[in-house]
Amino acid sequence: MLELSILNKKAVDLLCQLIETQSFSSEEHETAEIIFNFLKENGATPQRQDNNVYAIHPGYDESKKTILLNSHHDTVKFGKSWTYNPLKATIEGNRLTGLGSNDAGASAVSLLATFIYYLNEDIPFNLIVAITAEEESSGKLNVGSLLPALPKIDLGIVGEPTKMDMAIAERGLIVFDVIAKGKTGHAAREEGVNAIYEALNVIEWFKTYQFEKVSDMLGPVKTTVTQINAGKQHNVVPDECTMVVDCRVNELYTNEEVASIIQKALPHAEVNPRSLRLNSSRISIDHPIVQKGIALGCSTYGSPTMSDQTMMAFDTIKIGPGDSARSHTPDEYILISEIEHGIDCYIKLLKDFNF
Repeated sequence: MLELSILNKKAVDLLCQLIETQSFSSEEHETAEIIFNFLKENGATPQRQDNNVYAIHPGYDESKKTILLNSHHDTVKFGKSWTYNPLKATIEGNRLTGLGSNDAGASAVSLLATFIYYLNEDIPFNLIVAITAEEESSGKLNVGSLLPALPKIDLGIVGEPTKMDMAIAERGLIVFDVIAKGKTGHAAREEGVNAIYEALNVIEWFKTYQFEKVSDMLGPVKTTVTQINAGKQHNVVPDECTMVVDCRVNELYTNEEVASIIQKALPHAEVNPRSLRLNSSRISIDHPIVQKGIALGCSTYGSPTMSDQTMMAFDTIKIGPGDSARSHTPDEYILISEIEHGIDCYIKLLKDFNF
């Protein structure tokens, strides 16, 4: 078993490598290779599907339950307001600055270190680590594409920046394309049906409708009209007004249920969900992993932000080093002490765990 001080250094060194290797969503092939080599060099038997890298603990036993350790190695693209080089790992005392350091590089390397820690240990469950791609873009080659290739998973520990508290509920997402219909006519005469005016009723519905079920963890389902477009020239009454609606679903509804409610409420508009696969999630506070986390001093909360939990139809918690408020911001950083705490907490979370 590696000493924690050695594991901590390996994790920080790996994170520096990942920061300095571009890994925008769907362009993660080089960081996938780095992670593959890290696992191999540390005694694991890594496998790769597209840019998803995973390894299964050598003590795998079909009669045991299986825990998945998952985080992502892709990043968003950086903006112009960075004052540091985003693709350079800059260490200043306890602070490590660089793109993806907080979201979610620190979680990824901490989970990898945890897997290596238990690699040669006899543990009462199966353990799989998967560091996956296209989380930031909800791409088709993200963890959802890998799960069918893995053994049955009973519990997922998803690494995202949560200050090592546990998100035990997470909102889902539906993006709707909505079309209000009218009829063209000359703007100078009283003719036609103005689709923009028809859209006002639709917009008002999204603004005021309250879904019946309100979550104690996540609050109500939230719908927001975020884009609108209509008309081709100033003197023609538009016959179509298109809108984009962002809908954040709490765990008390399935995405299909929410889509059905909206479509029935707006029969005179076309309401088309782009996808229904990004589902909400919740794990019982009485689940042994949640109770173990609470015993270790971790708080529980409901997360408004989305992660690869949306792809997982099994119990999950979201927990990792760093702070979500730093994600996707200029001069993104992680504290080295946060990585060390993350590794220590993950190891303790799994220590003698049974469920």
